[in-house]
Amino acid sequence: MAEKLALPLMLPSSPSPPKPSFSHNFNLQPSPQAQAPPTSPILHSLLQEQDIGSISLNSSDPTRQPQPHLRTTLGCSPLPRTRTRIRNSNDSNRGKPWAHRRLSSRGREFVQLLLEPSFDVAMLDEAMPGLMEFYVKDGALSVEFLGAEVLGIVKALGYYKKCDLAMGLIDWFMNHRDFSMAVNSSVLSVVINILGKEGRVSAAADLLHSFRKEGFDVDVYAYTSLITAFANNGRYRDAIMVFKEMEGEGCRPNLITYNVILNVYGKMGMPWMKIVGIVDEMKNTDVAPDLYTYNTIISCCRRGSLYEEADGFFREMKMLGLSPDKVTYNALLDVYGKSRRPKEAMEVLKEMEMNGFSPTIVTYNSLISAYARDGLLDEAMEIKNRLVMKGLKPDVFTYTTLLSGYEKAGKDELAMRIFDEMRTSGCKPNICTFNALIKMHGNRGKFEDMMKVFEEIKKCRCKTDIVTWNTLLAVFGQNGMDSEVSEVFEEMKRAGFVPERDTFNTLISAYSRCGNIDQSMAICKRMLESGVSPDLSTYNAVLAALAREGLWEQSEEVFKEMKNVHCKPNELTYSSLLHAYANGKQIEKMSILAGEVYSGVVVPHTVLLKTLVLVNSKCDLLMETEKAFAELKQRGFPMDIPTLNAMVSIYGRRQMIGKTNEILNFMKESGFTPTLATYNSLMYMHSRSGNFEKAEEVLREALVKGVKPDIISYNTVIFGYCRNGRMKEALRIFSEMKEYDLEPDVITYNTFIASYAADSMFPEATNVVRYMISNNCRPNHNTYNSIVDCYCKLNRHSEANTFIANLSELDAQVGRDMRNVYGIIDNMPNSRSKDTSFHRVQDEWDDTIRIIYV
Repeated sequence: MAEKLALPLMLPSSPSPPKPSFSHNFNLQPSPQAQAPPTSPILHSLLQEQDIGSISLNSSDPTRQPQPHLRTTLGCSPLPRTRTRIRNSNDSNRGKPWAHRRLSSRGREFVQLLLEPSFDVAMLDEAMPGLMEFYVKDGALSVEFLGAEVLGIVKALGYYKKCDLAMGLIDWFMNHRDFSMAVNSSVLSVVINILGKEGRVSAAADLLHSFRKEGFDVDVYAYTSLITAFANNGRYRDAIMVFKEMEGEGCRPNLITYNVILNVYGKMGMPWMKIVGIVDEMKNTDVAPDLYTYNTIISCCRRGSLYEEADGFFREMKMLGLSPDKVTYNALLDVYGKSRRPKEAMEVLKEMEMNGFSPTIVTYNSLISAYARDGLLDEAMEIKNRLVMKGLKPDVFTYTTLLSGYEKAGKDELAMRIFDEMRTSGCKPNICTFNALIKMHGNRGKFEDMMKVFEEIKKCRCKTDIVTWNTLLAVFGQNGMDSEVSEVFEEMKRAGFVPERDTFNTLISAYSRCGNIDQSMAICKRMLESGVSPDLSTYNAVLAALAREGLWEQSEEVFKEMKNVHCKPNELTYSSLLHAYANGKQIEKMSILAGEVYSGVVVPHTVLLKTLVLVNSKCDLLMETEKAFAELKQRGFPMDIPTLNAMVSIYGRRQMIGKTNEILNFMKESGFTPTLATYNSLMYMHSRSGNFEKAEEVLREALVKGVKPDIISYNTVIFGYCRNGRMKEALRIFSEMKEYDLEPDVITYNTFIASYAADSMFPEATNVVRYMISNNCRPNHNTYNSIVDCYCKLNRHSEANTFIANLSELDAQVGRDMRNVYGIIDNMPNSRSKDTSFHRVQDEWDDTIRIIYV
């Protein structure tokens, strides 16, 4: 599969890596600066229970420069000082070409000399002595004057992006003790800022370290500049380490420091407790939050969908006399959008306009996101039309949000219409757009179309990002392709991408969808060991993994821990609990939680009601499934393709053809694109009806629509033919399945064996057993019991006993005492004769068909 996908196509800017092996042995070492938070107790105990094996992960970035060891031997200067504040400069020249007015004439001349193209760092030793003579009056050095001059010269070099010259100038002063006092913490702050803008943050940290080593005072502004440099370059953990070291040295953070750290915490998705802890620390040290602080806090609420907390800080801000600005409203509106609260988002828009702020394209995009995330796509399109009427032009984010919304709802045709409209309007797709298309085609199993998207990425000169890789991991996980998940992860690291929290969360989900819970828990463990603290998405990913295994008791423990660490559960959390109860056959617990949803104790969000449709359908609870579906319609919540597939499934299993057709007609009228699950349910329904030939017609329709059938599809059609004695047609479908590189499984073979045995064709049934063993497919208890059942049905008990006695000759792995292994006894009870050979296979198949929609 990996060779067919040609994964190296995704790396146009990277040298082609060697073909990776499909190994699960990753090695992700924590950053040397990262200090892993204490592993959460429940997650820790859960991970210890799993058989993790020898998995290791490697998150080291080969392009990452080694970090300096910031020694903590010197404190900060306790003397107050006045200087221009970072990010809040009242310099009248700000935003204009750099001016020389704060430099002396000699200083301006020196700057012009440094800016000459022929001047380089090596020429400083010759030029500097002449300059220094200017600052010596009557044999004494004017340190204050020289310090102001050096600061101005360094600022000039920074403006003209002469970073190496600025560093060379600092080195010169550091190496000449007579003049070194002119280089103070203000100069250090400016140089660190220059280095940070050029991405040379390791050099900036080295510089601060050397200052402290030489005994220079390092004040809050220098520390804040380094923290900002790390933050702006995406090295958030290093920023936090400098912040902690700064506090450890007794250097008190100022407002700017706290604002930068809050922003870092938000970017890292830190637990809400830690974010609130920073705010409390500010207030306890008499550092009053400003508008920027509150805007940052509200933005931090997006990741955990903390709309109530965002609203609380919004009200607090206004109580303190701080007036919201456009950034505030957009941030709050975005929180409601991420929280799937479109009505509240619309109220924010109204208040924003009432206070004189005109909505921007960013505002409308957040609104569109709010409605699209909730599946309200008609309303999202109305907002798009509204922004056009306001004279605004939809941008790439507008179109991508709508495309993603239609993809998630299963309306692929409408999603492609949006993409075509985007192209026609002259709006160029970005990597986010392509990522959405990758997800759409990949989740439908259309890998050829997915690879065409990669070709398109190259043509548009876009570069893949970490989201592209995470999307691929999710796609292959969704399709149960664990070896491809491993290969993509290896390719990702070879391309120089460092896994972050979303990558870990995606891997946890991907491996659990592939049925590899041990691997999922191993990823979780390594994530914690790498110093990445879990967030809401992590807890939800772990809960979903546990739910798939029916581990409801462990799920309840993780749920309790979430609340203990103030990680607010959302609708996806409760959804996973419902799945855990369903898979663990805890119908009563599922019913209790459903009652809380219907009564409003747990907010009856659209996701929860759709989940109730899914889990009740899976548990074959018709009345409960219909109740949840009716509740969805009554509340006016939008439908999506998984919910409709669940209804097709439960009606199809019960041969309720009229009801099934009602759902199919609704899907067609509403623009939903049938998926493989839709077609499989229809094949299942027809294969068990008198019109069993129609199952193959559905299979052909799926192929025409570009939907690739899976093993379930072919097994279903084979079952229909075998059940009705049409062995020639069944064998034809069997051959076609193998042509599509689908390996028959135990259910495929058991279906043929049961059919031959039912027709008293015992030699043929035995030959199928031999064939499946020779093709490395192990028989199970239904394989042999279906043959024995048919002997009993014909009252041929002696032959049944002979078959059992000679079974070890047929299957070398079978022990002598088959009666203990398969529960077969010599004296078959009369009740056995009432069984048919297909009951066992049909029960086995029914258990399989019900789980494919969850």
